[in-house]
Amino acid sequence: MLRIGFVGLGGMGRGLVKNLCAKGYAVAVTDLDASRVADAVELGATDGGSASKIAANCDVFAVCVTTAEAVRSLALGKDGALSAMRKGAIFLDHTTVSAEHVDIMRKACEEAGIRYAEAPMTRTPAHADRGEVNVLFGGEEALLEDLRPVFAAYAENVFHVGPAGHAIRLKLIHNYIAFANVASWCEGFALAAKEGLDMTKVIGIISAAGGKSGMMDLYGELTLRRDFTPHMSLANAQKDVRYYAEWLEKAGLPGFMARSVHNTYALASLMGHADEGCTAVIKAYEELTGVEAELPR
Repeated sequence: MLRIGFVGLGGMGRGLVKNLCAKGYAVAVTDLDASRVADAVELGATDGGSASKIAANCDVFAVCVTTAEAVRSLALGKDGALSAMRKGAIFLDHTTVSAEHVDIMRKACEEAGIRYAEAPMTRTPAHADRGEVNVLFGGEEALLEDLRPVFAAYAENVFHVGPAGHAIRLKLIHNYIAFANVASWCEGFALAAKEGLDMTKVIGIISAAGGKSGMMDLYGELTLRRDFTPHMSLANAQKDVRYYAEWLEKAGLPGFMARSVHNTYALASLMGHADEGCTAVIKAYEELTGVEAELPR
């Protein structure tokens, strides 16, 4: 079986490593948080030490961290992971990054003789824990076939989106729509609460009509129960919308809506809610109105 190196043991990464170990893969891990590494070791992984050390001893070097900048920091440069990887190994990027980043990494990997695989994911940490994520893959079919046994350990669905670069672009569009949707119904919930509407009827009627959405199904009632567990953090939502807005601008399209959505998350983040769930964006509105949106206790 392929030897796997894995960097990033947050909500999604932990679940992926758990399922890889359960399927018998040898997985060497590292993370900035030592407690996460200890947890992964209990799941069957080994503490690989530094990212470069792991990179030198694996067939697939997988990264699932927070930002494009973090991926490039550990991958590029004199002592980066790419310089340690053997030629022909695979750099598997599960991070939700920018469109520009994928193009930079693909070129850097080609120059180093490394195979770059962009494979952003959808769904939640709970799905990762159960081995039910969706993987979006962009690139050549031959590379996908080499990775299918790895993906089979933790993915319910693997979608070959198209050529290299297409997977992250589709993921950013998906995430922008999802987070714009959250921002819109959080704004509506806050206004309804300020005006004294019955929040049970608000969410019930919206969910039965055209305003219904997948994100509301997942998080709408939890929001009104004041549960802001960071299944998807507000900081990550802000980051993904920022990447989308920057890409939109470079593509020559007006980004009025995207910038407004990003500014909404940025405001909530500045107000201290970055580490809460993405629906904590509602708190920015509530702190302005002085009224919390919640279901009757």
